Amino acid sequence: MLDLVATRFKILSEPMRLRILHALQQQEMNVQQIVDATGAHQANVSKHLNLMLDAGILRRRKEGLNSIYGIADESIFKLCDMVCNGIEKNLRKNLNIMKS
Repeated sequence: MLDLVATRFKILSEPMRLRILHALQQQEMNVQQIVDATGAHQANVSKHLNLMLDAGILRRRKEGLNSIYGIADESIFKLCDMVCNGIEKNLRKNLNIMKS
């Protein structure tokens, strides 16, 4: 189980993957839409999409010639929120120490 948890965190340790998740949080998108939303190259986006798909974080469906990606595991956003809240708390604490 610890190996699975470590793999999940490893998937989330790449900023581009977080950008992709952020883009997909509101709606499903095809690869070109994700490229446009992230400003990354298509090959880079495709590589990250496949890693997240294999990890079970994303899902893919076909719509004509397009592959449409969406979030398969919504709990990923709860985890991101917890991390962001912890970072914000630490930043505020450090700012208060610096002001003192």
